[in-house]
Amino acid sequence: MNNKEKYSHWFEPIAQHLGDAYLRYSFTYGTENEVDCLCDILGLKSGNRLLDVGCGPGRHSYLFAEREIDVLGIDISNEFIKLANAGESKANFLRQDVREMDFEEEFDAVVSMCQGGFGLLCDPESSIQNPDMDLMALENMVRALKPGGKLALSAFSSYFQIQYLSDNDSFDALNGVNREDIEIMNTKGQKKAAVTWTTCFTPRELRLMSQKAGLVVKNIWSVTPIEYKLLPCNIENPEFLLLAEKATQ
Repeated sequence: MNNKEKYSHWFEPIAQHLGDAYLRYSFTYGTENEVDCLCDILGLKSGNRLLDVGCGPGRHSYLFAEREIDVLGIDISNEFIKLANAGESKANFLRQDVREMDFEEEFDAVVSMCQGGFGLLCDPESSIQNPDMDLMALENMVRALKPGGKLALSAFSSYFQIQYLSDNDSFDALNGVNREDIEIMNTKGQKKAAVTWTTCFTPRELRLMSQKAGLVVKNIWSVTPIEYKLLPCNIENPEFLLLAEKATQ
C-alpha cells in the first residue's frame, strides 16, 4: 500500500477545499470552553503528555500547549496539519491515520473532539464489511495511553440525529451512520458540494466499546459545542462526552 492509499479518506478533499475557513464554522467558537472542561476532567497538569486525535488545524492543541502541556496533534488531513504547523505554538503536529496509529503507552491522556478521529471513519463504499472502524480507532487510542491514563472523546448522539433529520440527511439504521449533503465554502468564497458520513452512538454503545477496548468508564455526559456544560445523558444535546481510564492490569 503506498502512502496515498494508506491515508485515503473521504474527508480529505473537504479539508483541502476548506483550509482555514474551517475555523469560521460556529462549532469551533467554543474551543476555550472545551479545553477548560477537558483539563478539569482529565486532571491535566504542566508537563503531561497529551495526544489530540483528529486535531484539525490545531485549535485545541494550541490552547493545551499554552498550559505547558506536551501536545502531539494528529490528523489525516495534510491541509489541516500544514495549517497547524504554520501557527506559533509549542504543540507538535503529525499527519497520521488513527486507523494505522501504533503509539505504545506514550501518553498521559488522549482526547478526540468533534468527531475528529472518532465518528468520521465510516467507509461509504464498504461500511457493511467494515462496521468497526471506530472500535479500531478506540483500541489504538487505548494502546497509546500509559496504564492509568485517561481518555476523553466526543461522539455524535443517535438520539439527537434521528430527531432532527433534515431533507439533506439520510440515516442508515443498520450501521448508525448519517449521510449528509452539504455545501462548503473556502476563504475565497468558492462553494463546493460535499457529502459527510457521521457515525452516531448511544451511551450504551460507548460503554460497551470502551470496556472491550480495555477502558474503565468514569462518566458519559451530554454536551453541546460552544457552551460545553456537562449534563446527564439526554436526547436533546447533539454529542456525548466519554471519560474513561485505561486499566492498569
